[in-house]
Amino acid sequence: MTKPIEKHLPENPAQDMVAEVDTGARNPKGAISKRVLFYVPLAWTLFQLWYASPLPFMLNFFVLNSTEARAIHLAFAIFLAYTAFPTFKSSPKSFIPFQDWVMALVASFCSAYIFLFYSALAQRPGDPTTLDLVVAVIGLILLLEATRRALGPPLMVVAAIFLIYTFFGQYMPEVIAHKGASLTKGMTHYWLTTEGVFGVAVGVSTGMVFMFVLFGSLLESAGAGNYFIRTAFAGLGHMRGGPAKAAVVSSAMTGLVSGSSIANVVTTGTFTIPLMKKVGFTPEKAGAVEVASSTNGQLTPPVMGAAAFLMVEYVGISYIDVIKHAFLPAIISYIALVYIVHLEACKMGLKGLPKRKAKTLAQSLLTFVSTVLLLIVIGAATYYGLGWIKVATGGAAIWIITVMLFAAYLVLLYLACRVPELEMTTEINELPPLGETAQAGLYFLLPIVVLMWCLTVERLSPSLSAFWATVLMIVIVLTQRPLKGIMRKAAGDDYSFVQGWKDLISGLVSGAKNMIGIGVATAAAGIVVGTVTLTGIGLVMTEFVEFISGGNLVLILLFTAGISLLLGMGLPTTANYIVVSTLMAPVIVSLGAQNGLIVPLIAVHLFVFYFGILADDTPPVGLAAFAAAGISGGDPIRTGIQGFAYDIRTAILPFIFIFNTELLMIGIGSPLHFIVVVSAAVVAMLVFAAATQGYWLTRNRIWETVALLAVAFTLFRPGFFWDQIYPELNVLPAHDLEKLVGQMQPGSQLLMEVKGEKMNGTEFTMMVMLPVGDEPTAAEKMKAIGFETREEDGRQFIDNVVFASAAEKARLDFDQEILYVLTPNDRPPKQLMFIPALLLLGLIWYMQRGRIKKAVKVAAGA
Repeated sequence: MTKPIEKHLPENPAQDMVAEVDTGARNPKGAISKRVLFYVPLAWTLFQLWYASPLPFMLNFFVLNSTEARAIHLAFAIFLAYTAFPTFKSSPKSFIPFQDWVMALVASFCSAYIFLFYSALAQRPGDPTTLDLVVAVIGLILLLEATRRALGPPLMVVAAIFLIYTFFGQYMPEVIAHKGASLTKGMTHYWLTTEGVFGVAVGVSTGMVFMFVLFGSLLESAGAGNYFIRTAFAGLGHMRGGPAKAAVVSSAMTGLVSGSSIANVVTTGTFTIPLMKKVGFTPEKAGAVEVASSTNGQLTPPVMGAAAFLMVEYVGISYIDVIKHAFLPAIISYIALVYIVHLEACKMGLKGLPKRKAKTLAQSLLTFVSTVLLLIVIGAATYYGLGWIKVATGGAAIWIITVMLFAAYLVLLYLACRVPELEMTTEINELPPLGETAQAGLYFLLPIVVLMWCLTVERLSPSLSAFWATVLMIVIVLTQRPLKGIMRKAAGDDYSFVQGWKDLISGLVSGAKNMIGIGVATAAAGIVVGTVTLTGIGLVMTEFVEFISGGNLVLILLFTAGISLLLGMGLPTTANYIVVSTLMAPVIVSLGAQNGLIVPLIAVHLFVFYFGILADDTPPVGLAAFAAAGISGGDPIRTGIQGFAYDIRTAILPFIFIFNTELLMIGIGSPLHFIVVVSAAVVAMLVFAAATQGYWLTRNRIWETVALLAVAFTLFRPGFFWDQIYPELNVLPAHDLEKLVGQMQPGSQLLMEVKGEKMNGTEFTMMVMLPVGDEPTAAEKMKAIGFETREEDGRQFIDNVVFASAAEKARLDFDQEILYVLTPNDRPPKQLMFIPALLLLGLIWYMQRGRIKKAVKVAAGA
């Protein structure tokens, strides 16, 4: 197999940007410096493989708990941040200055301090020595500097502001003031416990993110990136605006390989942007399509951006659930982008690239149906066959399955050797045949299949699943070249084991270098999280945002989206997600409940995640747009603006799934319900794309654009109009509360409005949502919820609230009056609103079709 794409591409500004942003711009000439920047990342990768594997427990050697592993992980990241990234752009890049060596060693010692002195620190919790405090202070300062080097000033400034707030809270404005933390308390919280720097974010980076980034790096090193791009071109390049459609699909597939939108732009854009320009796209539009495609690569399951792994910890659900909730929005977002490209091509009258052989419609349909049926048969045979083997052979199943997996690898490799090797050039003048191109790299899908099998069937942890997929990837990288040499009866460096070994080492080193920014970012973002837990700023934020928004949920969502986009101009997606979700997620959930809307926590976190990703192409600082402009030769600001215009369909989705959680696969009751939701969502997004592009079958008239937007809104959120006809909730008197709770199903939500009085004497009302358990009686359900009531003059009051109960968390308190209880209304399904929406869509189709026929007749008469 050929070498990774990057080794064959000419130097360009876009690649320089990737080096500067993702892996460090320093390329030292000295032998010692070169070896350090080679062997330290390699050692980091080997450590992470050891930590993720079952070997420590099998051998009972070097077994680490999560806190110790986090310390070592950050020590590697911060050491490389100082040695791989220069102090300033003008600083030397050809060697590592003495002061950088000193800071790298001191910073890594401070980071590893918890690991080195773990037992001693455990024996004096909350009672740090002078040395502990000195190490913590120096460590925090050096972490801020490492963050500035690796990620730029914005995240460093944000973290520093939160530190200032912690220690000087008594001098802050009254609305956010607090008594301030002492140096001992603050340093202990931030550096010597797992509440701050070494908290959940670094834990996720250590336990999950690194293995997935390494997996992607090895896929790229093996040549999978080139395979995905070529296959997308072979399948879509002949269509209208084909290269642009191929860019969308290849960027989605390359999202498996790269967690960085900038690297994604450079990897796929080097191929796609020149071809888009070749068929008629302007430099700005060609770059914008690539930007919109690449920024969305992090949305695509099963391997999403690092923030997706943080959701596992922050939301408290499994990674499989994150994938399930993120799947439909990601798919319809990409379908819409392909359709937008199609509309652009139609408006400009563009064609695709010529095919070598033209197929009839019947041949194309037969090929498509055969492929689908083959995949279904293979999938069923794999699932049920492996399931039977596990039942029949018990403990020996793992060895049998391993042999079968290796046999499948040999068969697919043999099939790959029956067709020519994939080219590595960036010039594509004629579309490659789809069959041969797809056949040349089918074995690259085996590690992805293993990853999904371990996640979904074996229910292994994400880290262990990625480990086994990476083990298979290592085997492939090492053996594909020599085995191909044997099967092709060829010799030379391209078919040697030595070259495979070099590819493996290159992939291992690249994986660690790609993690420098993520490791430092998660540590710095831990300062923000630590500040929230130490000072209680989260509750202050809730009251502040509620005040400025007037309790309006839409305004809060707009405010959150704006913060994400603003911070995302300088912060990487992962840090942006941590900061905004920590501050805003509880606010949105709380105020959603007060507005009578159940907003699942995962919906809020995905909302923040989406807008953090969109910031990568938001002018004027969208780095992905600058990378694309470096390839296309277009204006970076105009490229970013056009890319964001294409991404409007992604920006609208988070607002929709907050109010219609069915898009996140929440509340799907049956297969038919699932089909209806998916179909409506896809049609809605296509209609929305046609409206925003001002073109469907032909150019829209103004009223048609407005009507298309109305159709899209109705299909996305049919309940909005249905609620006006049939109220969603019944209002019932408060004295029926206990009876109603006794009739409610386990897992349902008790919704009621209460009135109370603040400390300053002003009255307030709020909506409260409380989960109902599966207790047998009404009284026991009320007790489990956590409050009791009393009646006075026919009015119901809260009489007792259980400490740490759901009722207390919902801010219920003594003497608050329960005004009324709300229960779901028995009404016809809201999907009936689809009927008038589709009729209106049909009318627009008929009108535009008529205009096209009339134009054809006029043209024929002329």
